Amino acid sequence: MLSVSTGEPSCQAEDHPARLIDDVRQAIPERLGPLLDSYRNYLLLLATTQIDDKLRARLSPSDLVQETMLGAYRDFTQFRGGSERELLAWLRQILINRLHVFVQRHVLSAKRDVRREFSLDDMGVALARSSANLRAACVLADSAPSPSTTVIRRENAVVLADQLADMAPLYRDVIVLRNLQGLSFDQVAQRLNRSCGATRMLWLRAIKQLREQMGTENEVETL
Repeated sequence: MLSVSTGEPSCQAEDHPARLIDDVRQAIPERLGPLLDSYRNYLLLLATTQIDDKLRARLSPSDLVQETMLGAYRDFTQFRGGSERELLAWLRQILINRLHVFVQRHVLSAKRDVRREFSLDDMGVALARSSANLRAACVLADSAPSPSTTVIRRENAVVLADQLADMAPLYRDVIVLRNLQGLSFDQVAQRLNRSCGATRMLWLRAIKQLREQMGTENEVETL
């Protein structure tokens, strides 16, 4: 089964990413940890879509995310952006770079037939596709926010990742498999060991719950 860690919401009102980025640059280094940790669910969701069963035996999504976080913490002075969107793009690049390093060290040095199964260029394309699928899922789950909610504009994909982390594992799995990995209902049913009809109903219930969760959350900004 897919595994996405649960955690606290990405950032509170007083911890908006742009403010945290500015704080770190104003020599408040203790703000960097909370800033990066607020994207753990987002990165874990993307990592889950990149590591198939062959790689999962050697590298878990959580390990890849941890390597990404450590690299981002170490190299944050190289980040030149100022917005959350720019930070997400930078973190995605670190994630794919860390995956490249792992594959080069532990996979491509192995048998020739294994080498053919993993193309580094294909990994970059796959990550871009997963990001696009995540944006599409945001539209699918989007609901109008309540007028009474406090407006905190966050990137929609980050909010969605946090919401998925709070869902029941089966609901989360069916959305990830169907909407992020782009599998057919037949393929999802096989992965979940259910009939195709039962899988469709499960997906509909999961999407309904996700829309309800997103509708009660703060206003989000589409990527």
